[in-house]
Amino acid sequence: MSFSNYSLNFNGRLLNLSSPAVMAIVNATPDSFHTSCPTPDEAALAAMKAVEDGAAIIDVGGCSTRPGGDPATEEEEWQRLDASLTAIRRAVPDAAISVDTFRAQVARKAAEKFGVDIINDISGGSDEMFATVAELGVAYVLTHNAGGQYSASPSDNTPCDNEADYVASVMRFLEPRVAHLINFGVHDVIVDPGFGFGKTLEQNYALLRNLEVLHELDCPILAGMSHKSMLSTLLGIETAQCGNATAVANTIALMNGADILRVHNTRYAVEAVKVFTKTFNSQ
Repeated sequence: MSFSNYSLNFNGRLLNLSSPAVMAIVNATPDSFHTSCPTPDEAALAAMKAVEDGAAIIDVGGCSTRPGGDPATEEEEWQRLDASLTAIRRAVPDAAISVDTFRAQVARKAAEKFGVDIINDISGGSDEMFATVAELGVAYVLTHNAGGQYSASPSDNTPCDNEADYVASVMRFLEPRVAHLINFGVHDVIVDPGFGFGKTLEQNYALLRNLEVLHELDCPILAGMSHKSMLSTLLGIETAQCGNATAVANTIALMNGADILRVHNTRYAVEAVKVFTKTFNSQ
């Protein structure tokens, strides 16, 4: 079991990923598929709790990408982020902040006003976003989303006929985009296989089994499976009941090379990281 040598530069502060990090989700929305924080006070409290529980990064989103949902307008998204980030910066001023957005202008406003450290873009990216992130000098999460959809597609039971071919197709999507980002001048790229975005149930698990392949891109890997339909559909349970399944999936992701876990329940993920690290890196 090997541990990564990656680090991320957050406005001059280094986050060392030799031990995996936890990214805590704070949904500054009224309609996320799991745990919303519709008021700035709720978002600030959620961020404070996540930091207390050991989160290294707070990921704040103002536009729900739940299955079947309609994305908020750019104005609505920014209004939510503006209010929530103001409260979060006041509550946890030293926290590393990620903003979950697929809109370059929202990314710009968040970085310029609040000094955020990461732009987490679920869309798969665009030249406008790449250029904006490069200009801002922030880290960027590049997500595999071959459908180009802003909303997650429901999983189904369609078989993944050739697993190796499918994983190779994901690499073919990500590799030129990583190179493009580097050419634009983005120094800190994180890759996310995009669990739940335009994927069948079998494709999600094919990626989980082969997650370590993504390290061929020489970037940290972010795994975001928390309470997603790849768990609830498989088990025949409700989204809210997926806490245990999320912990299991996160542990598998850690064993297969994940460097960052994006989660709703910080404490469980931090505990999983500690047990994993103690087991496989006890020196």
